[in-house]
Amino acid sequence: MIALLLLAFPLIEIAMFVIVGQAIGVFPTIGLVLASFVLGVVLLRTQGIGALARAQAELQAGRDPGAHMVGAVMTVVAAILLIIPGFVTDIFALLLMIPGVRQLVWHRLRSRIAVSGSFAGFRGATGSTRWSGNRSRARGPVVDLDESDYSRKPDPSGKPDPNSPWRLGKDS
Repeated sequence: MIALLLLAFPLIEIAMFVIVGQAIGVFPTIGLVLASFVLGVVLLRTQGIGALARAQAELQAGRDPGAHMVGAVMTVVAAILLIIPGFVTDIFALLLMIPGVRQLVWHRLRSRIAVSGSFAGFRGATGSTRWSGNRSRARGPVVDLDESDYSRKPDPSGKPDPNSPWRLGKDS
């Protein structure tokens, strides 16, 4: 079935080129293909990066960035589909740009996507909490270290501290 679809898709694209070429002419058809290419490149450079920035802002605010990340991925896919020559791919790309279609795709995919990680306990360089999230997904205890806990002080004897949690194990 997949092999049949892989064979049928380019044939459908070729048929669409012939139909559109007969309807509007060769040069306008080539113009449409070039215009969709330029639109795809511009979309990839502007909207794709902007969507990733919005996802990062959601993450920093402590909210789940899943919808924004999926939106960014859909924008990148739409841009790539516009870059690929063909009218059927352009139709799919334009459908992905409609917010209602994006929401429908997100609602369909949300149950199939597993987010790995935690949004808990991020502290910026100033020590202030920039965001906090749900710690229930954390995989272990959070260890908060002070500077003195991880700084290395030279030992006068040159031997490692036997009480240090950072010493090498017997197998190392």
